[in-house]
Amino acid sequence: MKKVSSRRSLGKPQGAAKKKVVYRVTNWSEYEQWLIQRGRLDVWVSDEVLDAWLYAGPPQRGAQFHYSDLAIETALTLRKLFKLPLRQTEGFVQSLLDLLGLDLEAPDHTTLSRRQQSLAIDLGVSPSEKPRHLVVDSTGAKGNGEGEWQVRQYGWTQRRTWRKLHLVMDAETGEITAETLTEAGTDDASQVRPLLRQTEGEVERFYGDGAYDRWRVHHALAYPKSGSSPPLAAVIPPRRAAAIRTAKRRYRHIEARNERVRQIHRKGQKRWKRESGYHRRSIVESTMSRYKRILGPQLLARSWSGQQTEARIGCAILNRMMQLGKSQTVRVEVCA
Repeated sequence: MKKVSSRRSLGKPQGAAKKKVVYRVTNWSEYEQWLIQRGRLDVWVSDEVLDAWLYAGPPQRGAQFHYSDLAIETALTLRKLFKLPLRQTEGFVQSLLDLLGLDLEAPDHTTLSRRQQSLAIDLGVSPSEKPRHLVVDSTGAKGNGEGEWQVRQYGWTQRRTWRKLHLVMDAETGEITAETLTEAGTDDASQVRPLLRQTEGEVERFYGDGAYDRWRVHHALAYPKSGSSPPLAAVIPPRRAAAIRTAKRRYRHIEARNERVRQIHRKGQKRWKRESGYHRRSIVESTMSRYKRILGPQLLARSWSGQQTEARIGCAILNRMMQLGKSQTVRVEVCA
């Protein structure tokens, strides 16, 4: 007689099927047209950009500006979107001005390189009447160095450098509300306060992974922009060996983290993540994937200040695309 192992009774029933959540796009026809429009070669230049093409601000020290910041931003936006070198960007912008029949000149490549280092970029975030739910994460962006194939074949050298792009996005609108670009070895937790200072409007919840389980982060969320502001609800999983911390006084950040630790000890980590909505944090990873697929994983600028401006321009481009068209999905069924 064949012996049957008793381990089978310890697992799930044989008839149990793995459940899968299915989502459906409710505005597919409109969203499909928006995706098609993104691939068209039409370039719309607003009257605001053309009227403010030449610099009309206060006198500068030394050589005077000939082009406005808006003209420089427009040229650099086209460069980032189409992944053009500076000289090709100058020719591309000049061809657009010629096709429009305008008596304007494009900024030359040296001007673009110089003015990029001190250019202030607005992310163009839409105002929100409701408190924001923020999701934060970071990703790598290649700076200088060899390509991936050459590294696999011959190894890497000291010229190969990486940057870390920190993004905060609104979970409701999908827009990037704040960003910072740092060195590759920068701790994610150190950028929470700079990112919160950039975010406009009221914030209610803050989602982050285990890398943000730092006391500096908990303190920044418990005591936000002003002392009178209410604390932000942190959805950050404590590390597995987390313990209850005692203090002589009652502090917001200590009590909030202790409560999360108690909930995880009582419910378990998987149940806590499901009930707290922690898995909502994964939408920021989709934003980073969209950033690299549309704009590329490599920074074109070589200077440090130029790379920071370029990364911010890329976030502004994604926000503009999100405002022009976004898919609306709903949960419709659960199937095996």
